[in-house]
Amino acid sequence: MKNRDNDTLNPPATTTRNDYSDDWQDHLRTNTRTGAEPHFNADRLQIPGLTILWHPNPYRIGECVAFSSMANATAVDLSRLSPRFSAPREGKPRPLADPHLSRRPIQFEQLDDGAIRINRGESSITVEANGVPLHEPTAFDSAEIQQGVVLLVAKRLVLLLHMMEPPVKRPEALGLIGESRGLLRVRREILKVADLQGPVLLTGESGTGKELVAHAIHQNGSRRDDPFFSINMGAIPPSLTASELFGAKKGSYSGANQDRPGFFQRADTGTLFLDEIGTTSPEAQVMLLRALETGEIQSVGAQKPQVVDVRVIAATDIDLDVSVASGQFKAPLFHRLASFEIALPPLRDRREDIGRLLFYFLQNELEQCGQHKLVDPGPYGKPWLPAELVSQLALYDWPGNVRQLRNVARQLVINSQGSPTALIDTRIEQLAQSAQPAPAPAAVVQAESPSNAAPAAPQASSYRQPWEVSEEELLTTLRESRWNLKRAADLLGISRASLYVLVDNNPKIRKASDLTRVEIEQSQLRCNGNLDAMVQDLEVSKRGLQLKMKELGMR
Repeated sequence: MKNRDNDTLNPPATTTRNDYSDDWQDHLRTNTRTGAEPHFNADRLQIPGLTILWHPNPYRIGECVAFSSMANATAVDLSRLSPRFSAPREGKPRPLADPHLSRRPIQFEQLDDGAIRINRGESSITVEANGVPLHEPTAFDSAEIQQGVVLLVAKRLVLLLHMMEPPVKRPEALGLIGESRGLLRVRREILKVADLQGPVLLTGESGTGKELVAHAIHQNGSRRDDPFFSINMGAIPPSLTASELFGAKKGSYSGANQDRPGFFQRADTGTLFLDEIGTTSPEAQVMLLRALETGEIQSVGAQKPQVVDVRVIAATDIDLDVSVASGQFKAPLFHRLASFEIALPPLRDRREDIGRLLFYFLQNELEQCGQHKLVDPGPYGKPWLPAELVSQLALYDWPGNVRQLRNVARQLVINSQGSPTALIDTRIEQLAQSAQPAPAPAAVVQAESPSNAAPAAPQASSYRQPWEVSEEELLTTLRESRWNLKRAADLLGISRASLYVLVDNNPKIRKASDLTRVEIEQSQLRCNGNLDAMVQDLEVSKRGLQLKMKELGMR
Protein backbone atom coordinates (compact mmCIF):
# COMPACT_ATOMS: atom_id res chain seq x y z
CA MET A 1 0.00 0.00 0.00
CA LYS A 2 2.22 2.71 -1.25
CA ASN A 3 1.39 6.35 -1.73
CA ARG A 4 3.01 9.28 -3.49
CA ASP A 5 5.04 10.14 -0.41
CA ASN A 6 7.50 7.66 -1.87
CA ASP A 7 8.23 10.18 -4.63
CA THR A 8 10.73 11.69 -2.19
CA LEU A 9 12.81 8.54 -1.89
CA ASN A 10 15.24 9.87 -4.48
CA PRO A 11 16.99 13.03 -3.29
CA PRO A 12 17.18 16.04 -5.61
CA ALA A 13 20.18 16.82 -7.74
CA THR A 14 22.84 18.73 -5.86
CA THR A 15 22.23 22.43 -5.67
CA THR A 16 25.44 23.09 -7.57
CA ARG A 17 25.04 20.76 -10.54
CA ASN A 18 22.85 22.50 -13.13
CA ASP A 19 23.00 26.18 -12.25
CA TYR A 20 24.74 29.01 -14.03
CA SER A 21 26.47 30.54 -11.03
CA ASP A 22 29.26 32.07 -13.11
CA ASP A 23 26.67 34.41 -14.67
CA TRP A 24 25.71 35.59 -11.19
CA GLN A 25 29.32 36.28 -10.18
CA ASP A 26 30.43 37.86 -13.47
CA HIS A 27 28.68 41.13 -12.65
CA LEU A 28 30.60 41.41 -9.36
CA ARG A 29 33.81 42.20 -11.30
CA THR A 30 35.78 40.82 -8.41
CA ASN A 31 37.49 37.57 -7.62
CA THR A 32 35.74 35.49 -5.00
CA ARG A 33 38.21 33.94 -2.62
CA THR A 34 37.91 30.22 -2.17
CA GLY A 35 40.07 29.75 0.88
CA ALA A 36 39.60 27.07 3.50
CA GLU A 37 36.38 27.11 5.44
CA PRO A 38 36.51 27.91 9.16
CA HIS A 39 37.42 25.09 11.52
CA PHE A 40 34.84 24.16 14.12
CA ASN A 41 35.17 22.46 17.46
CA ALA A 42 33.18 19.26 17.03
CA ASP A 43 32.11 19.45 20.67
CA ARG A 44 30.06 22.53 19.90
CA LEU A 45 26.66 21.17 18.96
CA GLN A 46 24.92 24.27 17.67
CA ILE A 47 25.99 27.46 15.98
CA PRO A 48 23.91 30.33 14.51
CA GLY A 49 23.84 30.75 10.77
CA LEU A 50 21.80 31.35 7.63
CA THR A 51 20.21 28.91 5.18
CA ILE A 52 18.88 29.94 1.76
CA LEU A 53 15.19 29.01 1.57
CA TRP A 54 14.68 30.73 -1.80
CA HIS A 55 16.98 32.37 -4.34
CA PRO A 56 16.24 33.62 -7.88
CA ASN A 57 18.67 30.90 -8.95
CA PRO A 58 16.76 27.88 -7.54
CA TYR A 59 19.84 25.66 -7.60
CA ARG A 60 21.23 27.66 -4.69
CA ILE A 61 18.36 26.75 -2.38
CA GLY A 62 19.64 24.92 0.69
CA GLU A 63 23.09 26.50 0.74
CA CYS A 64 24.07 27.78 4.16
CA VAL A 65 26.72 29.61 6.13
CA ALA A 66 27.62 29.21 9.80
CA PHE A 67 28.46 32.32 11.84
CA SER A 68 31.78 30.98 13.13
CA SER A 69 33.26 34.45 13.63
CA MET A 70 30.64 35.25 16.27
CA ALA A 71 32.61 33.07 18.68
CA ASN A 72 35.21 35.85 18.59
CA ALA A 73 32.62 38.62 19.01
CA THR A 74 32.94 39.53 15.33
CA ALA A 75 29.91 40.73 13.41
CA VAL A 76 28.86 38.99 10.17
CA ASP A 77 28.17 41.12 7.09
CA LEU A 78 25.43 40.27 4.61
CA SER A 79 25.60 41.82 1.15
CA ARG A 80 25.92 40.69 -2.44
CA LEU A 81 29.62 40.01 -1.74
CA SER A 82 29.54 38.26 1.61
CA PRO A 83 29.31 35.91 3.40
CA ARG A 84 30.04 32.85 1.28
CA PHE A 85 27.34 30.18 1.24
CA SER A 86 27.90 26.56 0.31
CA ALA A 87 25.88 23.35 -0.03
CA PRO A 88 26.13 21.26 3.18
CA ARG A 89 27.59 18.25 1.37
CA GLU A 90 29.46 19.66 -1.61
CA GLY A 91 30.11 22.79 -3.59
CA LYS A 92 32.57 25.64 -3.26
CA PRO A 93 31.63 28.64 -1.09
CA ARG A 94 30.27 31.62 -3.01
CA PRO A 95 28.48 34.90 -2.23
CA LEU A 96 24.78 35.53 -2.86
CA ALA A 97 25.86 37.53 -5.93
CA ASP A 98 22.43 39.05 -6.52
CA PRO A 99 22.81 42.47 -8.24
CA HIS A 100 19.69 43.68 -6.42
CA LEU A 101 21.60 43.47 -3.15
CA SER A 102 23.77 46.40 -2.14
CA ARG A 103 27.51 46.05 -1.66
CA ARG A 104 26.96 47.98 1.56
CA PRO A 105 26.12 45.25 4.07
CA ILE A 106 23.68 44.73 6.86
CA GLN A 107 25.24 43.23 9.99
CA PHE A 108 24.46 40.36 12.32
CA GLU A 109 25.91 40.78 15.82
CA GLN A 110 25.69 38.40 18.77
CA LEU A 111 24.87 40.01 22.12
CA ASP A 112 26.04 38.87 25.55
CA ASP A 113 22.78 37.05 26.30
CA GLY A 114 22.99 35.02 23.07
CA ALA A 115 20.52 37.20 21.16
CA ILE A 116 21.41 38.21 17.61
CA ARG A 117 20.91 41.79 16.49
CA ILE A 118 20.29 42.68 12.84
CA ASN A 119 21.53 46.17 11.99
CA ARG A 120 20.80 47.61 8.55
CA GLY A 121 23.03 50.60 9.20
CA GLU A 122 23.35 52.63 6.01
CA SER A 123 22.62 49.69 3.74
CA SER A 124 19.82 50.06 1.20
CA ILE A 125 18.96 46.36 1.52
CA THR A 126 15.39 45.93 2.75
CA VAL A 127 14.71 43.21 5.30
CA GLU A 128 11.51 41.73 6.69
CA ALA A 129 11.89 39.44 9.70
CA ASN A 130 8.95 37.06 10.27
CA GLY A 131 6.83 39.36 8.11
CA VAL A 132 7.76 42.59 9.94
CA PRO A 133 9.89 45.22 8.12
CA LEU A 134 13.09 46.11 9.99
CA HIS A 135 13.91 49.82 10.09
CA GLU A 136 15.95 50.00 13.29
CA PRO A 137 18.60 47.67 14.78
CA THR A 138 16.56 44.76 16.14
CA ALA A 139 17.54 41.89 18.42
CA PHE A 140 16.10 38.36 18.37
CA ASP A 141 16.51 36.27 21.50
CA SER A 142 17.82 32.70 21.60
CA ALA A 143 14.30 31.20 21.68
CA GLU A 144 13.40 33.01 18.44
CA ILE A 145 16.65 31.88 16.82
CA GLN A 146 15.94 28.29 17.86
CA GLN A 147 12.52 28.50 16.20
CA GLY A 148 14.04 30.16 13.12
CA VAL A 149 13.63 33.75 11.95
CA VAL A 150 12.41 34.02 8.34
CA LEU A 151 14.13 36.90 6.52
CA LEU A 152 12.79 38.31 3.26
CA VAL A 153 15.80 40.16 1.82
CA ALA A 154 15.38 42.77 -0.91
CA LYS A 155 12.13 40.99 -1.81
CA ARG A 156 14.31 38.60 -3.79
CA LEU A 157 15.75 36.11 -1.35
CA VAL A 158 14.40 34.22 1.64
CA LEU A 159 16.92 33.30 4.33
CA LEU A 160 16.42 31.54 7.64
CA LEU A 161 18.38 32.72 10.66
CA HIS A 162 18.59 29.66 12.90
CA MET A 163 20.79 27.32 14.90
CA MET A 164 22.59 24.66 12.89
CA GLU A 165 25.06 21.86 13.37
CA PRO A 166 28.70 22.75 12.71
CA PRO A 167 29.81 21.68 9.22
CA VAL A 168 31.42 18.44 10.36
CA LYS A 169 30.94 15.10 8.62
CA ARG A 170 27.24 14.40 8.16
CA PRO A 171 25.46 11.06 7.74
CA GLU A 172 24.59 10.11 4.18
CA ALA A 173 21.25 11.34 2.86
CA LEU A 174 19.49 7.92 2.91
CA GLY A 175 16.92 9.21 0.41
CA LEU A 176 15.58 11.85 2.84
CA ILE A 177 15.55 15.48 1.76
CA GLY A 178 16.83 18.11 4.19
CA GLU A 179 19.74 19.08 6.40
CA SER A 180 17.95 20.25 9.55
CA ARG A 181 19.19 19.15 12.94
CA GLY A 182 16.06 17.05 13.44
CA LEU A 183 16.53 15.20 10.16
CA LEU A 184 20.24 14.65 10.80
CA ARG A 185 19.27 13.01 14.11
CA VAL A 186 16.76 10.78 12.30
CA ARG A 187 19.42 9.71 9.79
CA ARG A 188 21.85 8.78 12.58
CA GLU A 189 19.16 6.74 14.32
CA ILE A 190 18.30 4.95 11.07
CA LEU A 191 21.92 3.88 10.70
CA LYS A 192 21.98 2.65 14.31
CA VAL A 193 19.05 0.28 13.83
CA ALA A 194 19.32 -0.64 10.15
CA ASP A 195 21.31 -3.85 10.71
CA LEU A 196 19.47 -4.89 13.86
CA GLN A 197 16.63 -7.40 13.61
CA GLY A 198 14.26 -6.16 16.32
CA PRO A 199 11.14 -4.07 15.77
CA VAL A 200 11.25 -0.29 15.45
CA LEU A 201 8.48 2.16 16.29
CA LEU A 202 8.25 5.37 14.23
CA THR A 203 6.30 8.20 15.82
CA GLY A 204 5.36 11.60 14.50
CA GLU A 205 2.53 13.67 13.11
CA SER A 206 0.69 12.66 9.96
CA GLY A 207 2.65 13.53 6.82
CA THR A 208 6.12 13.59 8.37
CA GLY A 209 7.44 10.77 6.17
CA LYS A 210 7.29 7.68 8.36
CA GLU A 211 7.05 5.29 5.40
CA LEU A 212 10.13 6.90 3.86
CA VAL A 213 12.05 6.26 7.08
CA ALA A 214 10.83 2.64 7.10
CA HIS A 215 12.14 2.24 3.55
CA ALA A 216 15.46 3.79 4.56
CA ILE A 217 15.85 1.34 7.46
CA HIS A 218 15.11 -1.57 5.14
CA GLN A 219 17.38 -0.36 2.32
CA ASN A 220 20.35 0.18 4.64
CA GLY A 221 20.08 -3.12 6.51
CA SER A 222 20.97 -6.72 5.79
CA ARG A 223 17.46 -7.39 4.41
CA ARG A 224 17.75 -4.82 1.61
CA ASP A 225 17.56 -7.50 -1.11
CA ASP A 226 14.51 -9.16 0.45
CA PRO A 227 10.81 -8.13 0.28
CA PHE A 228 9.42 -4.92 1.76
CA PHE A 229 5.66 -4.75 2.29
CA SER A 230 3.56 -1.92 3.66
CA ILE A 231 0.10 -2.24 5.18
CA ASN A 232 -2.18 0.42 6.63
CA MET A 233 -3.66 -1.13 9.75
CA GLY A 234 -6.39 1.50 9.89
CA ALA A 235 -7.71 0.40 6.48
CA ILE A 236 -8.30 -3.26 7.44
CA PRO A 237 -11.74 -4.19 8.84
CA PRO A 238 -11.33 -6.01 12.20
CA SER A 239 -13.03 -9.12 10.78
CA LEU A 240 -10.33 -9.42 8.08
CA THR A 241 -7.25 -8.53 10.13
CA ALA A 242 -6.22 -12.13 10.88
CA SER A 243 -6.45 -13.30 7.27
CA GLU A 244 -4.78 -10.13 5.91
CA LEU A 245 -1.83 -10.44 8.29
CA PHE A 246 -1.42 -14.21 8.62
CA GLY A 247 -3.22 -15.66 5.60
CA ALA A 248 -6.07 -18.14 5.24
CA LYS A 249 -6.32 -21.77 4.21
CA LYS A 250 -8.59 -22.98 1.43
CA GLY A 251 -12.14 -23.47 2.71
CA SER A 252 -11.56 -21.54 5.94
CA TYR A 253 -14.34 -19.10 5.07
CA SER A 254 -16.91 -18.54 2.36
CA GLY A 255 -15.15 -17.71 -0.90
CA ALA A 256 -11.73 -19.02 0.18
CA ASN A 257 -11.20 -21.20 -2.91
CA GLN A 258 -7.44 -21.51 -2.42
CA ASP A 259 -4.75 -20.87 0.14
CA ARG A 260 -4.16 -17.14 0.55
CA PRO A 261 -0.86 -15.92 2.00
CA GLY A 262 -0.96 -13.00 4.43
CA PHE A 263 1.48 -10.14 4.69
CA PHE A 264 3.70 -11.99 7.17
CA GLN A 265 4.18 -14.88 4.72
CA ARG A 266 4.77 -12.51 1.78
CA ALA A 267 7.34 -10.51 3.76
CA ASP A 268 9.20 -13.62 4.98
CA THR A 269 12.98 -12.88 5.25
CA GLY A 270 12.19 -9.21 4.62
CA THR A 271 10.51 -6.24 6.30
CA LEU A 272 6.85 -5.54 7.08
CA PHE A 273 5.80 -1.93 7.69
CA LEU A 274 2.66 -1.63 9.82
CA ASP A 275 1.38 1.93 9.42
CA GLU A 276 -1.19 3.42 11.82
CA ILE A 277 -0.48 0.67 14.34
CA GLY A 278 -2.46 2.58 16.96
CA THR A 279 -5.72 1.75 15.18
CA THR A 280 -5.22 -2.04 15.40
CA SER A 281 -8.13 -3.95 16.96
CA PRO A 282 -7.56 -5.58 20.40
CA GLU A 283 -7.88 -9.07 18.87
CA ALA A 284 -5.24 -8.34 16.25
CA GLN A 285 -2.95 -6.85 18.91
CA VAL A 286 -2.88 -10.21 20.71
CA MET A 287 -1.97 -12.01 17.47
CA LEU A 288 0.73 -9.46 16.62
CA LEU A 289 2.31 -9.78 20.06
CA ARG A 290 2.58 -13.56 19.68
CA ALA A 291 4.10 -13.21 16.21
CA LEU A 292 6.72 -10.75 17.50
CA GLU A 293 7.61 -12.81 20.57
CA THR A 294 7.75 -16.29 19.02
CA GLY A 295 8.23 -15.69 15.31
CA GLU A 296 5.23 -17.97 14.72
CA ILE A 297 1.97 -17.16 12.96
CA GLN A 298 -1.12 -19.23 12.35
CA SER A 299 -3.20 -18.79 9.23
CA VAL A 300 -6.98 -18.80 9.50
CA GLY A 301 -8.08 -22.43 9.20
CA ALA A 302 -4.55 -23.83 9.65
CA GLN A 303 -3.95 -26.76 12.00
CA LYS A 304 -0.51 -25.69 13.18
CA PRO A 305 1.60 -22.52 13.35
CA GLN A 306 4.20 -21.50 10.79
CA VAL A 307 7.61 -19.97 11.53
CA VAL A 308 8.44 -16.75 9.65
CA ASP A 309 11.44 -14.43 9.69
CA VAL A 310 10.02 -10.91 9.40
CA ARG A 311 11.37 -7.64 10.69
CA VAL A 312 8.50 -5.39 11.81
CA ILE A 313 8.58 -1.59 11.62
CA ALA A 314 5.48 0.08 13.02
CA ALA A 315 4.35 3.69 12.81
CA THR A 316 1.75 5.85 14.49
CA ASP A 317 0.66 9.46 14.81
CA ILE A 318 -1.25 8.57 18.01
CA ASP A 319 0.25 8.97 21.49
CA LEU A 320 0.45 5.29 22.41
CA ASP A 321 1.25 6.10 26.04
CA VAL A 322 -2.21 7.65 26.29
CA SER A 323 -3.76 4.69 24.44
CA VAL A 324 -2.08 2.25 26.84
CA ALA A 325 -3.27 4.24 29.86
CA SER A 326 -6.83 4.20 28.52
CA GLY A 327 -6.73 0.47 27.78
CA GLN A 328 -7.10 0.90 24.01
CA PHE A 329 -3.61 -0.42 23.24
CA LYS A 330 -2.02 -3.37 25.01
CA ALA A 331 1.03 -2.44 27.05
CA PRO A 332 3.04 -5.63 26.22
CA LEU A 333 2.69 -4.98 22.48
CA PHE A 334 3.62 -1.32 22.91
CA HIS A 335 6.78 -2.18 24.86
CA ARG A 336 7.69 -4.87 22.33
CA LEU A 337 7.31 -2.48 19.38
CA ALA A 338 9.04 0.42 21.14
CA SER A 339 12.28 -1.43 21.86
CA PHE A 340 13.73 1.31 19.64
CA GLU A 341 11.73 4.44 18.83
CA ILE A 342 12.49 7.10 16.23
CA ALA A 343 10.53 10.35 16.60
CA LEU A 344 10.11 12.28 13.33
CA PRO A 345 10.11 16.07 13.64
CA PRO A 346 7.17 18.07 12.25
CA LEU A 347 7.90 20.40 9.34
CA ARG A 348 7.46 23.51 11.51
CA ASP A 349 10.49 22.34 13.53
CA ARG A 350 12.65 21.95 10.42
CA ARG A 351 11.97 25.21 8.59
CA GLU A 352 15.44 25.19 7.05
CA ASP A 353 14.32 22.21 4.92
CA ILE A 354 11.22 23.93 3.47
CA GLY A 355 13.09 25.48 0.53
CA ARG A 356 14.76 22.22 -0.48
CA LEU A 357 11.51 20.28 -0.22
CA LEU A 358 9.50 22.89 -2.13
CA PHE A 359 12.08 23.01 -4.94
CA TYR A 360 12.18 19.21 -5.17
CA PHE A 361 8.39 18.86 -5.26
CA LEU A 362 8.03 21.63 -7.85
CA GLN A 363 10.59 19.95 -10.11
CA ASN A 364 8.78 16.61 -9.79
CA GLU A 365 5.37 18.08 -10.51
CA LEU A 366 6.63 20.15 -13.47
CA GLU A 367 8.13 17.02 -14.98
CA GLN A 368 4.94 15.00 -14.46
CA CYS A 369 2.89 17.76 -16.12
CA GLY A 370 5.26 17.81 -19.10
CA GLN A 371 6.48 21.32 -18.33
CA HIS A 372 9.98 22.73 -18.23
CA LYS A 373 11.70 22.42 -14.89
CA LEU A 374 12.82 25.46 -12.91
CA VAL A 375 16.07 26.89 -14.25
CA ASP A 376 18.44 29.67 -13.29
CA PRO A 377 17.03 32.79 -14.99
CA GLY A 378 20.32 34.67 -14.59
CA PRO A 379 21.02 37.63 -12.32
CA TYR A 380 18.50 39.89 -14.07
CA GLY A 381 15.91 37.29 -15.01
CA LYS A 382 12.46 36.87 -13.50
CA PRO A 383 12.08 34.16 -10.83
CA TRP A 384 9.26 31.66 -11.37
CA LEU A 385 7.91 32.02 -7.83
CA PRO A 386 7.81 35.31 -5.85
CA ALA A 387 10.10 35.27 -2.82
CA GLU A 388 7.42 36.88 -0.66
CA LEU A 389 5.14 33.87 -1.08
CA VAL A 390 7.95 31.53 -0.02
CA SER A 391 8.60 33.65 3.07
CA GLN A 392 4.91 33.34 4.00
CA LEU A 393 4.98 29.58 3.42
CA ALA A 394 8.06 29.32 5.66
CA LEU A 395 6.09 30.98 8.46
CA TYR A 396 3.15 28.60 8.11
CA ASP A 397 2.82 25.84 10.74
CA TRP A 398 2.07 23.02 8.22
CA PRO A 399 -0.36 20.81 10.16
CA GLY A 400 -0.19 18.35 7.23
CA ASN A 401 3.61 18.51 7.23
CA VAL A 402 5.63 17.35 4.20
CA ARG A 403 2.59 15.79 2.53
CA GLN A 404 0.77 19.13 2.69
CA LEU A 405 3.78 21.00 1.26
CA ARG A 406 3.91 18.52 -1.61
CA ASN A 407 0.22 19.16 -2.32
CA VAL A 408 0.83 22.94 -2.37
CA ALA A 409 3.62 22.44 -4.92
CA ARG A 410 1.26 20.32 -7.01
CA GLN A 411 -1.44 23.03 -6.91
CA LEU A 412 1.07 25.70 -7.96
CA VAL A 413 2.21 23.70 -10.95
CA ILE A 414 -1.26 22.64 -12.10
CA ASN A 415 -2.63 26.19 -11.78
CA SER A 416 0.35 27.65 -13.66
CA GLN A 417 0.29 25.45 -16.76
CA GLY A 418 1.04 27.57 -19.80
CA SER A 419 2.20 30.55 -17.73
CA PRO A 420 5.87 31.68 -17.60
CA THR A 421 5.47 32.43 -13.87
CA ALA A 422 3.55 30.86 -11.02
CA LEU A 423 -0.16 31.67 -10.72
CA ILE A 424 -1.37 31.60 -7.13
CA ASP A 425 -4.93 30.40 -6.57
CA THR A 426 -7.38 31.08 -3.74
CA ARG A 427 -6.40 28.16 -1.53
CA ILE A 428 -2.70 28.96 -1.61
CA GLU A 429 -3.47 32.64 -1.04
CA GLN A 430 -5.51 31.75 2.04
CA LEU A 431 -2.88 29.35 3.33
CA ALA A 432 -0.08 31.92 2.93
CA GLN A 433 -2.18 34.64 4.55
CA SER A 434 -3.00 32.37 7.50
CA ALA A 435 0.68 32.19 8.42
CA GLN A 436 1.01 33.98 11.73
CA PRO A 437 4.19 36.07 11.82
CA ALA A 438 5.94 36.12 15.15
CA PRO A 439 5.27 39.32 17.10
CA ALA A 440 7.77 42.10 16.51
CA PRO A 441 10.73 41.68 18.90
CA ALA A 442 10.43 43.76 22.04
CA ALA A 443 14.12 44.64 22.13
CA VAL A 444 14.75 47.38 19.58
CA VAL A 445 18.28 48.56 20.15
CA GLN A 446 19.61 52.07 19.48
CA ALA A 447 16.28 53.47 18.31
CA GLU A 448 16.73 57.23 18.53
CA SER A 449 13.10 58.07 19.23
CA PRO A 450 9.61 56.78 18.50
CA SER A 451 9.23 59.48 15.89
CA ASN A 452 11.95 57.85 13.79
CA ALA A 453 9.95 54.67 13.32
CA ALA A 454 8.48 54.15 9.86
CA PRO A 455 4.75 54.81 9.73
CA ALA A 456 2.62 51.69 9.73
CA ALA A 457 1.15 50.80 6.36
CA PRO A 458 -2.61 50.75 6.12
CA GLN A 459 -3.95 47.26 6.63
CA ALA A 460 -6.73 45.80 4.56
CA SER A 461 -9.56 44.47 6.67
CA SER A 462 -9.75 41.34 4.48
CA TYR A 463 -7.94 40.10 1.40
CA ARG A 464 -9.58 40.10 -2.00
CA GLN A 465 -8.82 37.60 -4.70
CA PRO A 466 -6.44 38.87 -7.41
CA TRP A 467 -8.91 38.22 -10.22
CA GLU A 468 -11.30 40.67 -8.57
CA VAL A 469 -8.90 43.52 -9.44
CA SER A 470 -9.59 44.99 -12.86
CA GLU A 471 -6.84 46.25 -15.10
CA GLU A 472 -8.11 49.82 -14.75
CA GLU A 473 -8.21 49.60 -10.94
CA LEU A 474 -4.72 48.15 -10.89
CA LEU A 475 -3.25 50.97 -13.00
CA THR A 476 -5.13 53.68 -11.11
CA THR A 477 -4.01 52.38 -7.72
CA LEU A 478 -0.37 52.06 -8.79
CA ARG A 479 -0.42 55.69 -9.94
CA GLU A 480 -2.16 56.89 -6.77
CA SER A 481 0.38 55.07 -4.62
CA ARG A 482 3.22 56.59 -6.69
CA TRP A 483 4.31 53.10 -7.74
CA ASN A 484 4.97 52.00 -4.16
CA LEU A 485 4.03 48.34 -4.56
CA LYS A 486 3.53 47.64 -0.87
CA ARG A 487 1.14 50.56 -0.48
CA ALA A 488 -0.67 49.61 -3.69
CA ALA A 489 -1.19 46.05 -2.42
CA ASP A 490 -2.60 47.41 0.84
CA LEU A 491 -4.96 49.77 -0.99
CA LEU A 492 -6.16 47.01 -3.31
CA GLY A 493 -6.63 44.60 -0.42
CA ILE A 494 -4.49 41.86 -1.96
CA SER A 495 -1.20 40.33 -0.91
CA ARG A 496 2.04 41.64 -2.37
CA ALA A 497 2.67 38.21 -3.93
CA SER A 498 -0.62 38.58 -5.84
CA LEU A 499 0.24 42.15 -6.87
CA TYR A 500 3.59 41.02 -8.29
CA VAL A 501 1.81 38.39 -10.39
CA LEU A 502 -0.75 40.96 -11.65
CA VAL A 503 2.01 43.42 -12.53
CA ASP A 504 4.12 40.78 -14.24
CA ASN A 505 1.20 39.53 -16.33
CA ASN A 506 -0.08 42.96 -17.40
CA PRO A 507 1.37 43.99 -20.77
CA LYS A 508 0.53 47.65 -20.14
CA ILE A 509 2.86 47.86 -17.14
CA ARG A 510 6.55 48.24 -17.81
CA LYS A 511 9.09 47.06 -15.30
CA ALA A 512 12.14 49.10 -14.41
CA SER A 513 14.30 46.18 -15.53
CA ASP A 514 12.94 46.71 -19.09
CA LEU A 515 14.02 50.38 -19.32
CA THR A 516 16.86 51.41 -21.61
CA ARG A 517 19.61 53.90 -20.80
CA VAL A 518 18.20 56.34 -23.39
CA GLU A 519 14.73 56.29 -21.78
CA ILE A 520 16.18 56.97 -18.35
CA GLU A 521 18.44 59.77 -19.61
CA GLN A 522 15.53 61.44 -21.39
CA SER A 523 13.45 61.23 -18.20
CA GLN A 524 16.32 62.74 -16.21
CA LEU A 525 16.27 65.73 -18.55
CA ARG A 526 12.50 66.12 -18.33
CA CYS A 527 12.51 65.87 -14.51
CA ASN A 528 15.75 67.78 -13.85
CA GLY A 529 17.22 64.68 -12.23
CA ASN A 530 14.48 64.44 -9.54
CA LEU A 531 14.14 60.72 -8.83
CA ASP A 532 10.60 60.93 -7.44
CA ALA A 533 9.45 62.82 -10.52
CA MET A 534 11.17 60.24 -12.73
CA VAL A 535 9.22 57.47 -10.99
CA GLN A 536 5.95 59.21 -11.96
CA ASP A 537 7.22 59.96 -15.45
CA LEU A 538 8.37 56.42 -16.20
CA GLU A 539 5.66 54.73 -14.12
CA VAL A 540 7.96 52.25 -12.39
CA SER A 541 8.80 51.61 -8.75
CA LYS A 542 11.43 53.83 -7.17
CA ARG A 543 13.44 50.89 -5.92
CA GLY A 544 13.35 49.21 -9.31
CA LEU A 545 14.49 52.42 -11.03
CA GLN A 546 17.38 52.82 -8.59
CA LEU A 547 18.50 49.24 -9.22
CA LYS A 548 18.29 49.66 -13.00
CA MET A 549 20.31 52.87 -12.85
CA LYS A 550 22.95 51.14 -10.73
CA GLU A 551 23.03 48.27 -13.19
CA LEU A 552 23.67 50.77 -16.02
CA GLY A 553 26.27 52.68 -13.98
CA MET A 554 24.11 55.82 -13.88
CA ARG A 555 23.62 58.30 -11.06
